[in-house]
Amino acid sequence: MPAKQGTTFQGIMNDLKARKFSPIYILMGEESYYIDQISDYIANNVLSPEEQDFNMTVCFGSDVSAVQIADMARRFPMMSEYQVIIVKEAQNIRSLEALEKYLKNPVKSTILVWCHKNGKIDARKKAVSLAQSVGIVFESKKLREYQLGDFIQNFLKQKNVAIDPKSCQMIADHVGADLSRLTSELEKVILSLSNDDRRVTPEIVEREIGVSKEFNAFELRDAIVNRNVFKANQIVNYFDKNPKAGSLYSFIPLLFSYFQNLMIVHYAPKNSSENDIAAALDLKSSWGAKDYFAGLKNYSARKTMDIISKIRETDAKSKGLDNPNTGAGELMKELIFFIFH
Repeated sequence: MPAKQGTTFQGIMNDLKARKFSPIYILMGEESYYIDQISDYIANNVLSPEEQDFNMTVCFGSDVSAVQIADMARRFPMMSEYQVIIVKEAQNIRSLEALEKYLKNPVKSTILVWCHKNGKIDARKKAVSLAQSVGIVFESKKLREYQLGDFIQNFLKQKNVAIDPKSCQMIADHVGADLSRLTSELEKVILSLSNDDRRVTPEIVEREIGVSKEFNAFELRDAIVNRNVFKANQIVNYFDKNPKAGSLYSFIPLLFSYFQNLMIVHYAPKNSSENDIAAALDLKSSWGAKDYFAGLKNYSARKTMDIISKIRETDAKSKGLDNPNTGAGELMKELIFFIFH
């Protein structure tokens, strides 16, 4: 089955579960989670335990060459329909010439899985285009911050677990976009749930992951949206005095995203209802629009633009530009003051 550049993780998994296999899987990119998910599924499900003894080979790029892998791939399986070869850390293999020669005439009974992490294969290499013509090429990209909520909800839904929006945002903000760590934390939360109540609440997140249900990025944004000056300063002071709870600078992308979206809403053709706002921002539901509806009332378009500019300035200073010695606490307190005044 020919592969295309836009092959998706779910599409690949669906085909694997339907036992529609390709002779080559080039899995590459910055996000190791999806690469591991695909390669692990192939390792555990293509061959029976008896077949694996003679027909499964797992090697590392630092220990083998493309010539050796191509030689292995040309062998035929023993008492099995397929042989599986998984090359981990394939980014350590320098020359791909032997792989390119193999892909011009791959063995159909071989399933070769090439796991190239921490980046993409050089686009000038013929291996990618050749692999596309006969198999699967998949680029595993890092998720953006705004995609984490959907990932968390979908992951938990597959485990028959529900989560409220606040808990979801707390986890996303605290753990971030490292999906391997994120899924590990979610599995820990799932194990803590009783069979009678399969819901994740802020209290459970606080207990299992260590995120305060009172002092977190979700609560800070809520305080700013609703112009709760005391609460916003309370949260900033908490993180300033408790650096182990998280970096104050981690709030900057969240605030920038909110006010950037608020500017879009200000100039949307229709913004008189939460449904209008959800449509303008392409939100899946009107729940997420309520904060922007409140923001329209509390921050004018002009003020929103000034806040975006101030956030950019704070971000630059957080990276040391035009900032010889001002600490994170003072920078964030200055930003909060500017937002409210």
